[in-house]
Amino acid sequence: MLLRPFLLFTLFICCYYTYGQAAQKERRSYTTQRIETPPKIDGILNDEAWSLIESQGDFVMIEPGDGDPIDESHETRIKILYDNEAIYIAGIMLEEHPERIMKQFTQRDNLNQSEFFVIDINTYDDGENQTRFIVTAAGTQADARMTGNREDFGYNVVWESAVSQDDKGWYVEIKIPYAALRFPDKENQLWGIQFYRDIKHLNSRYVWNYINKSLGQPSQYTGLLRGVTNIDPPVRLSLYPYTSTVLDQFDGITNINFNAGLDLKYGINDSFTLDMTLVPDFGQVAFDQVELNLGPFEQIFGENRAFFTEGTELFNKGNLFYSRRVGNTPIGFNDAQADLFENEEIIENPERTDLLNALKISGRTDRGLGIGFFNAVTDAQEAVIKDTVTGIERRKTTEPLANYNILVLDQRFNKNSSITLVNTNVTRDGRFRDGNVSAFLFDIFNKSNSFNFEGEAKMSNVNKPGQNETGFASELSVERTKGNIRYRVGHEFANETYDINDLGISFINNYNNFFWGGSYEIFEPKGNFNRFEVGVFGQHLRRYKPDVSVNTAGGGRFFAVTKKRFAFGGSIGYNSEFKDYFEPRAEDTYILYDAFADMSFFVSSDYRKRFAYDIRMSYDEYLNSSYNNLRFRFSPRFRFNEHFNMIYEFRYNFQDDRPSYVSLVDKEVIFGNRQQKSIENSLNATYNFNNKQGINLSFRHFWSTAKFGEDQFSILGEEGDLSQIDYAVTEENNPDANFNIWNLDLSYRWQFAPGSEAVLLYRNSIFNEDKLSDLDFTQSLDNLFSRPVRNNLSLRIVYFIDYNNIKNLLRG
Repeated sequence: MLLRPFLLFTLFICCYYTYGQAAQKERRSYTTQRIETPPKIDGILNDEAWSLIESQGDFVMIEPGDGDPIDESHETRIKILYDNEAIYIAGIMLEEHPERIMKQFTQRDNLNQSEFFVIDINTYDDGENQTRFIVTAAGTQADARMTGNREDFGYNVVWESAVSQDDKGWYVEIKIPYAALRFPDKENQLWGIQFYRDIKHLNSRYVWNYINKSLGQPSQYTGLLRGVTNIDPPVRLSLYPYTSTVLDQFDGITNINFNAGLDLKYGINDSFTLDMTLVPDFGQVAFDQVELNLGPFEQIFGENRAFFTEGTELFNKGNLFYSRRVGNTPIGFNDAQADLFENEEIIENPERTDLLNALKISGRTDRGLGIGFFNAVTDAQEAVIKDTVTGIERRKTTEPLANYNILVLDQRFNKNSSITLVNTNVTRDGRFRDGNVSAFLFDIFNKSNSFNFEGEAKMSNVNKPGQNETGFASELSVERTKGNIRYRVGHEFANETYDINDLGISFINNYNNFFWGGSYEIFEPKGNFNRFEVGVFGQHLRRYKPDVSVNTAGGGRFFAVTKKRFAFGGSIGYNSEFKDYFEPRAEDTYILYDAFADMSFFVSSDYRKRFAYDIRMSYDEYLNSSYNNLRFRFSPRFRFNEHFNMIYEFRYNFQDDRPSYVSLVDKEVIFGNRQQKSIENSLNATYNFNNKQGINLSFRHFWSTAKFGEDQFSILGEEGDLSQIDYAVTEENNPDANFNIWNLDLSYRWQFAPGSEAVLLYRNSIFNEDKLSDLDFTQSLDNLFSRPVRNNLSLRIVYFIDYNNIKNLLRG
């Protein structure tokens, strides 16, 4: 009954807007030329090849203005050539004051405070999916996959670039091999292309093909690259063998491990690429931002493993893929403790599953159909349990061999719209659980590109031993996407059995929610502001079964950037009483939190200056109780010179008198008033010798205490109310917590050849969690340093091998 109106609405939208086009002025075009002798990539444009073709200029402003021609003093011109191996691009950036060119030495994908030159290439000219290549004035490379306005800098391919500078400006030479691109298999290529120039010291950015910021998305405003014909690209096969050595010392025990493995990229054809990782090694990934988590939901961590961040734009459609599920905690990890017999103890219980191998195949046909397939296999894990009386050991499987799969079909049309089918599934041994989720998505603009219609319908199926649960969820929204005044209305729904948590992540289900909002923004400088936006928003949250109101809220927000690049903004809102069905950890039970007002603000100074800072603060005040919540963040940064940069961050969070879950006693939910305080200090310092070698220091210390007030315990009533009781706190049921974690990484990174690097990493970490919530910061820190310290030293070397280089070498 719920699915039928969704499908009818989708059919109407798809039929009515079949002929939509991205509205823009006449597209510029550049006709390139084939060459026999490629230019040398050294940043100096004196090769004969560049004299064979004319340059194009006439860049126009995109920020802060809208379409103003670039001044002659900063004229920017481009040239493009190609052969059977690659395309070659030259950029000429004039500058009347070359001493003002900002260039900071950074490592790959980190632009920081450098001026830069951007190339966006859309080989299918579909208005959305494109590859971005960036070169800074200091010579640093960055590359990303673009999907609409979203940049995925986890995407890394091998290409060449070099820069030079003289008294007239700076210059860039770029070689992009076809191995770094995917394009349709046809004789005459017609690619979308766009060029940007960022002039940092002028606080301005210019583009080659005009972009109307008030209508649609920038990706819909590429120009055209013509003239690429009859290319016969070489085999796209790249190998990334690696070796790593790890020395680990903890609590008097020293281990030395040696690992070796291989990543592989293979171009199945011009459009599709196979990525594989065999015997993967994730020993040098960044540490997780672990915090004290007393809530009903698991903590979400960002993905630090390169294989799961690179080229995953197709697999992220519909938000059904939380990559940390692969290699996560075994599904039966907590069951091992629950299944202990008398006199038994756990002597080994792995907290992570081992990834055996993973692959992904992705690409797009010349008709705009994107196809993605992902597969990963994780190894079985067992807990070792010992009888303390007899000494007999037994093993309990906590996670069987598991297979993770994703299949995506994404059809782009009209250069601004798409429909998508997604399926994810996880298959385990039948004694555990299997999960399967299917989704239909659409993202459609009307003919004039002034309205966007977006929707999702998702079906989940979870197979447990003797039980099969099917769930459904949907989203619908309509948004005005043109002009200074914009608005949006939306609806989201999920029934009580919707569950995507085998490969995705979803904290809540059983909801029937409505959202709305509107805004006014400027697209050209006005008065003292380069950007300015004000908006209003609101929501009404309901349960699906039973159909009851959960919360109604509304508020306003603002954001502004001055001409001197000082940014500030904030929000203010009001929430009605809120029925929280998740904090009690009991089915069909809620606690009723009082109505509250919230406010926030932030300021951010000009990053171009040597010293800059960010300040952010928010506060929640519950109107009929003593519960309140304060959050504060201060982050100064200092750029000592073009090589050395440092960022410090301080966070403080204080919750006072929050009614919080304590335990379940004889089917009664016990609550207590909790005071929680958190302090976090972090530091990131980088010294780059050049854009190939650098030293990085990353440090984080997080401390948090949670203390429940004496004689402030209650029983949760049927109407979400609390009735005070006498609750005896013992050593076993003490809900207080003192959480302390320290992480320090010091690394040296050297990119010794294109696509090849060596990383030497020293890691130092300490962790402690206890019930000593009365300790102050200094006492808790002393307590932390009394714990065993883990010291880890590792060296990892990755070497890039291009099959064509090997073939040519063997021929020679």
